[in-house]
Amino acid sequence: MVALGWACWKTYAGQPEAVRCMAMVILGTSLRETRPDEALPVVEATLALKLRYFSHNDDLVFDTQCTLASCLDDLGRYGEALALKREVFAKIVASLGISDACTLMSGNNLVVSLNRMRLWEEAQTLVRDQLLPVARRTLGPDHDVTLRLNHNLAEAIRTKPGFNRDDFLEAETIMRDVVQRRRRVFGSAHPDTLLSERTLSQVHAGLAVAYMSQANEAGEERAEEVD
Repeated sequence: MVALGWACWKTYAGQPEAVRCMAMVILGTSLRETRPDEALPVVEATLALKLRYFSHNDDLVFDTQCTLASCLDDLGRYGEALALKREVFAKIVASLGISDACTLMSGNNLVVSLNRMRLWEEAQTLVRDQLLPVARRTLGPDHDVTLRLNHNLAEAIRTKPGFNRDDFLEAETIMRDVVQRRRRVFGSAHPDTLLSERTLSQVHAGLAVAYMSQANEAGEERAEEVD
């Protein structure tokens, strides 16, 4: 794939901007799979080219900014990726509105970064108040984006500090629904179904710990009363 990307770039490097831009996109995509450090400057150059010649085309610019944010994630530069995703999401909302599928996907990408940066409360607020109600209404409860939002909401709930049994119960309810819908719509062997099943198992494990902790606390309280 990388060899094909370089071959495409060499073939079209001297062509007009639109063709050269396409070649750079192919090269950047091929490098991202195995050489993200080499992909980053290619994607940055692609974005600069699009901003110079195609700044009137929001879709082209947004798409490359999303790719750049993914490159930063690949390299572990999560803070920079989060800042860029915030910027992209705000611009897409202003351009397309909150109900557009692209906006909702961009919002989901932002939620992933918020969870990764341990900004769980902000992630929950964004999903509950803005993204999920719109996704359910416009895309439906079985749509992949809606399911991703639910999944990432459950992740925010179960991984935040100070969680309790009620938090795990809510996360379990959400993930049970996600798993059932993914099995029905995408099939049991689909990678996203398997991922959701693993997350549900993790929620079950956390719930068991929460129940045990609650039982131990109750036992200690009874022991104190007897003493």
